[in-house]
Amino acid sequence: MNIRAAVLERVDGPLVVGDLELAPPGPEEVLVRLGASGVCRSDYNAVDGTTSTPFPVVLGHEGAGVVEAVGDGVTRVAIGDHVTLSWTPSCGTCPECVRDLPQLCSTIWPVMGAGGLMDETSRLARGGEAVYHYCFLSTFAEACVVPERSCVPIPRDVPFDVAGLVGCAVTTGVGAVWNTAGVRPGDRVAVIGCGGVGLSALMAAVAVGAEPVIAVDAAPGKLQTATELGAASVVQWAGSAEDTAEAIREASGGGVDYAIEATGRGEAMLTAVLATRGRGAAVLIGIPRAETVVPLPALTIPRMERRVLGSIYGSARPERDFPRIIELYRSGRLPLERLVSHRLTLDEVDRAFELMNSGDALRVVLDLNPGAVPGEEDVPS
Repeated sequence: MNIRAAVLERVDGPLVVGDLELAPPGPEEVLVRLGASGVCRSDYNAVDGTTSTPFPVVLGHEGAGVVEAVGDGVTRVAIGDHVTLSWTPSCGTCPECVRDLPQLCSTIWPVMGAGGLMDETSRLARGGEAVYHYCFLSTFAEACVVPERSCVPIPRDVPFDVAGLVGCAVTTGVGAVWNTAGVRPGDRVAVIGCGGVGLSALMAAVAVGAEPVIAVDAAPGKLQTATELGAASVVQWAGSAEDTAEAIREASGGGVDYAIEATGRGEAMLTAVLATRGRGAAVLIGIPRAETVVPLPALTIPRMERRVLGSIYGSARPERDFPRIIELYRSGRLPLERLVSHRLTLDEVDRAFELMNSGDALRVVLDLNPGAVPGEEDVPS
């Protein structure tokens, strides 16, 4: 079938929207007609070269839509199901999966970088030449073919823009609080970086009953949003890691139990460590550039029992965590719709990155199929 998609030809190149050929799903694969896709900082990592990516490539890894076709052996979903997509279709059998660490699956990570699906080949082409996938999904398109394990069914009343964000930003932030940190009622929490991921972590901490929850950012507008979402107090970036950490310690009454860092910047990571009290943990979510090094005050780590925890994808099991998150959204405890600050069309994808990089956006969502309305019985065409 033919689809429209946004193709990145090279590092620092524009995304060009045009026609591609999309092959039918193979064994244990699913074709999804996309309703919406979030625009994530990790997508821009391919644009600026932070992440090594084969070209040409269709970016996008936060998507939701409707199953339109299935390959042989598919049992988890059926045609007409509404699904959120996960970019970690873990194998279930490698040592990491057996240890209940699907986010660290040793099968998918090497394959992901090759730009294909699980068999390392592409379902996308242009003029007979292969176009690569991104994170198994490539959601900057009208439709995509993905591994069956990437599909998590969702209720039909969940909007595709919210469901798409659950596929990455929301789960990354919420999971860092629930799974990686294990925040409990009464724990002191600071969230450093109040974009879509950070605000998801903040909402999760509030929902758990953490107290206080402190929001940290350089942008006053984002701090205002954090306050509206339940932050007890805010700290504006003070120009250095040390000064900002001191402001967090003052606001929290001596330091936090968990500092969730969601920017990927070295100085913010250092702030997270310095802001913790005894036995506290800095939970690092943001993906830094490969050359980034964080100088830690070594003496305070054993003497204060400070900890540094890495978190990829919120240490999540998508088939378990997506439904939990969505039910809390449906009950009103996680107002995820507040994360969507801008809605654009596929043709405006470059503008979406401009908004993201300006700091003026929380989360930009691409509306990929205006006719797809949650709750309709028919599969969108």
